Amino acid sequence: MNSNGFKLNPVAGLWLATQHRALHHLRVLAQRIHPRYEKAPHLLTGERGEFEALFYLRRAGFQVVERRWRAPDLRGDIDLIAWEGPTLVCAEVKTRTARDLTPALSAVDEVKRRILRDLAKAYRRTIPRNPEVKTLLRFDVVSVYLLDEKVECELLRGAFPLVPDAAGNHDPWNGVLG
Repeated sequence: MNSNGFKLNPVAGLWLATQHRALHHLRVLAQRIHPRYEKAPHLLTGERGEFEALFYLRRAGFQVVERRWRAPDLRGDIDLIAWEGPTLVCAEVKTRTARDLTPALSAVDEVKRRILRDLAKAYRRTIPRNPEVKTLLRFDVVSVYLLDEKVECELLRGAFPLVPDAAGNHDPWNGVLG
């Protein structure tokens, strides 16, 4: 078990750690070479959080297939799209530089959920369809806390359902796409 509580093959763990460090150093080098393309600090924080979440999910055994996926006719994007076994996971990443009283999850309001639902349906239409197999869909939220030199990630599986319940009940596992 690693520090995140995931069982990981030692060779795979070393390979992921090497990729993580190399990509981090390349990003820092690119910022030094092209300082005129510097982004606003909050955008850089968000990008770093998505980067950390990507490797967190990979260490947890997810197969990440898309980053920042957009549909041409819809607004917004899906931060990370991954497979966890037979389940398609759309992950929203929320990054904070401090642990406030309000958790990062609270930033995923109903408007953002509606956008993510529409994007997930559009993404599903891009996958070749097998009528005999139903694709399970789940929405997860990864909270990333960038605390000085330490990074903490928390995964909330099934953060909200594909189809909202009119009665206000929360069944995150109702996401079956044909």
